[in-house]
Amino acid sequence: MHNDRAKKKIYLCGPIMDERTSHARTWRERARQELGHDFLLLDPLRRNFKDREVDSANEIVEFDLQDIRVADIILVNYCKPSIGTAMEVFYAAQDLGKFVVAFSPFTFQDCSPWMVRYCTKILPSLETAIAYIREHFIAQDRV
Repeated sequence: MHNDRAKKKIYLCGPIMDERTSHARTWRERARQELGHDFLLLDPLRRNFKDREVDSANEIVEFDLQDIRVADIILVNYCKPSIGTAMEVFYAAQDLGKFVVAFSPFTFQDCSPWMVRYCTKILPSLETAIAYIREHFIAQDRV
């Protein structure tokens, strides 16, 4: 059993603004159930900020960027075009060299070239992304 300090951290990246709250929370909860024993999950929804409020806009961005900086892996819900999601992916991959695993309903041809370029891997579902993370980031720790 890992203690929390030894666990790799995963930032849960995906649309929040203009997204149904239930959809933004549901996939993150499933990720937490499947990965929470082996990883520390950084969920931006754990904070109670409101989008489009002037006094919290800078806080929202800065706290999310801080989570990305400390994360080992970025798990991305690429379910629709999202400025915030795209910027987080770009920052994580380009500026920090993070490993970015996305899941998306889009075919390769329908994916943004920017997301293809800056996601390390794009898989067809949350389940396949979870399996990929478990295979490549848990197995190597136990060898």
